[in-house]
Amino acid sequence: MNVVIVDDTPLNLTLMQALVSKVEGCTAISFGNPREGLEWCLQNDPDLLIVDYMMPEIDGIEFIRRLRADKFSEGLPILMVTADHEKQTRYDALHCGATDFLNKPIDRHEFQPRVRNMLALRRAHLATREQARILAVEVERATAEIHSRERETVARLARAAEFRDPETGAHIQRMAHYSALIGRKLGLSDHFVDALLQAAPMHDVGKMGIPDHILLKPGKLTPEEFEIMKGHPRIGHDILKDSSSPVLQLAASIALHRHEKFDGSGYPQGLHETAIPLEGRIVAVADVFDALTSARSYKKAWPLEQAVEMLREGRGRHFDPECADALLGAWDEVLQIRDRFRDEQ
Repeated sequence: MNVVIVDDTPLNLTLMQALVSKVEGCTAISFGNPREGLEWCLQNDPDLLIVDYMMPEIDGIEFIRRLRADKFSEGLPILMVTADHEKQTRYDALHCGATDFLNKPIDRHEFQPRVRNMLALRRAHLATREQARILAVEVERATAEIHSRERETVARLARAAEFRDPETGAHIQRMAHYSALIGRKLGLSDHFVDALLQAAPMHDVGKMGIPDHILLKPGKLTPEEFEIMKGHPRIGHDILKDSSSPVLQLAASIALHRHEKFDGSGYPQGLHETAIPLEGRIVAVADVFDALTSARSYKKAWPLEQAVEMLREGRGRHFDPECADALLGAWDEVLQIRDRFRDEQ
């Protein structure tokens, strides 16, 4: 263990260095200049500091104060060398971070036991710090496993919905990445954007509760059939709600609010403007844009220019203007997403 000794008196340095060398497992590092000693301590990781009080330029109290200001010195034991009568000095030293004291003149019978005690304290601190590090690694690993299982659950739920509506192809991947792109352009946190990317694919999970003859009907739905279809946001919300997972909670909100419109003419609740949660407003833009520009058995894909014009015309009516502008303002990235997640032929 590295024991740093700082004292401007050469005789004291020689004596303490000799005494430290007799303590098993210790290396003495001596400084007659307190500035040099402080610089070394700040750039390295000493295990014990022994510092004299009476020194030129920087006395022992100022030395300790500057060292303790560095967060890495928190677990470092410090012995200050003082005379018995310097009571106020001792009080000041304790106040600024000294651990214990050595009396002048140095007595080897006192010196070595105090050094051993301080080093035992240091070893205990290092052991605790290592245990905390190991625990943090284990917690991080366990958390990563939980997140991995959560992502798998999300992916399987999204796939289940896709199997009910097999013509969607890579739609859920594109609209999820469009949603994340909008979130980034709006300046949302990385954490929220990542959750949005995971949750958005479940926007239509409620379609699992819609009868096949309606969900898979190739032609236009009758008013009665459309009323049944309009029930899928609440079904999706009921499937996902009450989960302890933040991602599934976000997905439940997306499922419920994705069909709301900015002017209040959407469903199922007829919410308008900012009463619609932000995630619902974001996914509405992403989902509609991709639906328009994707081919289906009952329609051809719209040209990009036509879909862009539709988004612009829908600002303030169907779509949150800021969300629509965020997507349109990142056109190069939109094209990259389209190219990356192409529908299978």
